[in-house]
Amino acid sequence: MPATTMDELVSLCKRRGFIFPGSDIYGGLQGTYDYGPLGVELKNNLKAAWWRAMVYERDDVEGLDASILTHRLVLRHSGHEATFTDPMVDCRNCKSRWRADQLKDNKCEKCGSTDLTEPRPFNLMFKTAVGPVAEEGSFAYLRPETAQGIFTNFKNVVDSTARRLPFGIAQIGKAFRNEITPRNFIFRVREFEQMELEFFVQPGTDDQWHSQWVDARLQWWRDQGLLSENLQAYHQAGDELAHYAKACVDILYKFPHGLEELEGIANRTDFDLGSHTRSQADFGLSANVDPNEDSTAKLTIPHPETQKPLVPFVIEPSAGVDRGVLAVLTEAYTKETLENGSERIVLKLKPHLAPIKVAVLPLARNKPEIVEKAKAVKNLLMATGIGRIFYEDTGNIGKGYRRHDEVGTPFCITVDFDTLGRGDDPSLTDTVTVRDRDTMSQVRIPINELAAYIRERLV
Repeated sequence: MPATTMDELVSLCKRRGFIFPGSDIYGGLQGTYDYGPLGVELKNNLKAAWWRAMVYERDDVEGLDASILTHRLVLRHSGHEATFTDPMVDCRNCKSRWRADQLKDNKCEKCGSTDLTEPRPFNLMFKTAVGPVAEEGSFAYLRPETAQGIFTNFKNVVDSTARRLPFGIAQIGKAFRNEITPRNFIFRVREFEQMELEFFVQPGTDDQWHSQWVDARLQWWRDQGLLSENLQAYHQAGDELAHYAKACVDILYKFPHGLEELEGIANRTDFDLGSHTRSQADFGLSANVDPNEDSTAKLTIPHPETQKPLVPFVIEPSAGVDRGVLAVLTEAYTKETLENGSERIVLKLKPHLAPIKVAVLPLARNKPEIVEKAKAVKNLLMATGIGRIFYEDTGNIGKGYRRHDEVGTPFCITVDFDTLGRGDDPSLTDTVTVRDRDTMSQVRIPINELAAYIRERLV
């Protein structure tokens, strides 16, 4: 079964080099985490799987990588300056601060007092000075979402690719939110990554596209190893919707701390492109903006039939990379009691997500001929491009197997004396032992068939 406590995951992640607290040697910086040697591989593999599904496997999506520093007017017109807030309260007893809607029974989580201030809005965006002098008007924001960079580049993408409706623009990148109370490991942090698609459609077709994207995103998470019984599609009620949304479905996952949002699929209508479009009245739009601070573009596209300028609706599947990593770790974490009574921890990650695809272990690290052969096997597999191949020379095969079970390596390959033709069975010359992570079964495979054998099972 999946991990049941966050402590199990936190312990594994630090012990095995997946995730560390940010600025750890100085006591840590709340709400920040660093991805270690295995964590960065897992994270990159998850992002690659998303990019492959969203961009490479479709003919109607383009990619983008917009800047993190964002002009203040972008976030004024998008509504973030006015509405991107959480309710904050102070505890008068211990002086701590909390997000009001996360407190149980309106009690301070630190001291238990109910003597709290009235909730007040707190804007979550990070400001930063631009240029050598910090003065009013010389500031920008660290983007709170990747979406606005897509909207402001809409015309650039359309003009340079000649795209027509329906089509999408995909982006993976960092975003920053000054969370009042970061919590639950990497679930809620101040610096994180998003995987977002803005899919532009003709008004009137948006409900159908919204439904299709909900189904597609649920299936994608299943393909990453999340079980259907741990996923739930939650349709937001009208009073829960963001100011820009016509509809929104949250994909919830059973994390160790509870059923929480993993991804949201929103119907943002024409709000964003309309808010950034010059001469908005020409298109029946009515954003409240200062005409002196209007944008310089008409973010429109020809209507598929009439060819008249149209501000399209947009469907937005938006997922957090960090929450995705936490979900697949939760699902993959498995404790097993073996026949001899011992216990093993194994990460049953989908092979395409595993940080290390294959570990190559020489039976004896002090035998140059075995070491040389093992390194040759590693290089052979590396040349296939199937992912990271790890050379493990601890000298203890059993401990090596357990270590790679715990970090999710699908296959361990052992090079031994039989491989060199020095065993009792000459037929085993130029063969290696391949051990399966999940079943712990072992088979002998000729080296010249090894790449095909591994590739078939990884895919």
